Amino acid sequence: MCSKYLDKIKKGDNVMKTSKELLSNTFHIDEKILDLVERSENEIAKEFEKLGDVKAYNQFKVLKAMQENNLSDNHFNWNTGYGYNDAGRETLEKVYSSVFNTEDAIVRPIIVNGTHALTLCLTGILRPGDELISATGKPYDTLEEVIGIRRENKSSLKDFGVDYKQIDFQEAGEVDMEGLINTITHKTRMVYIQRSTGYGWRKALTIEGIKNIVDKVKSINANIIIMVDNCYGEFLEAEEPTDIGVDIMAGSLIKNPGGGLALTGGYIVGKKELIDLISYRMTSPGIGKECGLTFGLTRNMFQGLFIAPQVVTEALKGALLCAKVFEKLGYEVCPSSCDKRSDIIQSIKLGSAERVIAFCEGIQAAAPVDSYVTPVPWDMPGYDSPVIMAAGAFVQGSSIELSADAPIKEPYIAYFQGGLTYEHAKFGVLKGIQSMYDKGLLEI
Repeated sequence: MCSKYLDKIKKGDNVMKTSKELLSNTFHIDEKILDLVERSENEIAKEFEKLGDVKAYNQFKVLKAMQENNLSDNHFNWNTGYGYNDAGRETLEKVYSSVFNTEDAIVRPIIVNGTHALTLCLTGILRPGDELISATGKPYDTLEEVIGIRRENKSSLKDFGVDYKQIDFQEAGEVDMEGLINTITHKTRMVYIQRSTGYGWRKALTIEGIKNIVDKVKSINANIIIMVDNCYGEFLEAEEPTDIGVDIMAGSLIKNPGGGLALTGGYIVGKKELIDLISYRMTSPGIGKECGLTFGLTRNMFQGLFIAPQVVTEALKGALLCAKVFEKLGYEVCPSSCDKRSDIIQSIKLGSAERVIAFCEGIQAAAPVDSYVTPVPWDMPGYDSPVIMAAGAFVQGSSIELSADAPIKEPYIAYFQGGLTYEHAKFGVLKGIQSMYDKGLLEI
């Protein structure tokens, strides 16, 4: 029966249509766009193959961490009240500590997003009179008010007497190591590193680049705490920042490590003495990590972490495709399709608000959820300009699912990321280009 079925396909009978036909006839993707994307795929096929080893390594690493910590289905059960002796929560944090090679971890649904996780680190560790230096320029927009470099905020680090300095990137997008070294003083308590690009026009820092900062800073003063914002960077390389000397690191569970299954939450991993301080800020001194419900979410968190290496690789393939296609269309992209990558974000310099909006409309139309909605720029809390966000996700705001966003300001850069499957990320690229083409904003 199988051979007869295959014979029908070979003869061209309508037993099965190709995906290209489906995209053309059902989703109305122009043939020129389909051909462009197909040529791009063929040209980066070898790059896709190279991603397999890192994916496999990280998959085995996660599996090993779960086995070593004797993960059981008992760890998926609910607890109530204060959450004392929550075996699932405690094992989840041990698994994260194992995966990221640290002494301790905090992994909680009560951490509302990545900014919250980072804020807990900063406010838990830093004290009045301490100095914080950002080695990677201005941090992501939502941290500006946390630090106190935008708007008056009576709960900022500045308000509590923490001094702040930042070392801007050099013109080529490299970390200004000489400037960083010359800025460190006896007051410097922490050096902060943002691995991902955020809303910048630069490549994400590689593990090698982060290690260079760690080694230089520690050679000056081994007691300076190195903190990394690891959002969008998990499982992009075989090593993580905490493998090469970073003291404390944080990220969001609705980005890479949640694998698209975590419903909310954030993680913090690092040295035990620092995790203790942060836990006292999270709850209260004397209680720390001992309390805090997981609301029956441990199963999602464990399973999301388990599939995260696979999901991250799918998103990474989508970012590579996006870069290659827009290079062919004549746009500047960062990183390029040939660059080594250390986050899942693909930046495209589209040059006008109209193109940015049209591209994001296409991404929204590619979504499984709310595909009928039209995204519009709006004044989001924590940002200094209107922002458009396209994301029809199963988990609200999940950046590991297909999404695109952009501040509506020059030079009008769109940031494309995510895709639980490569096919969905590819579809996002197709719809984004089709939307621009339909509005006369793109020539092919």
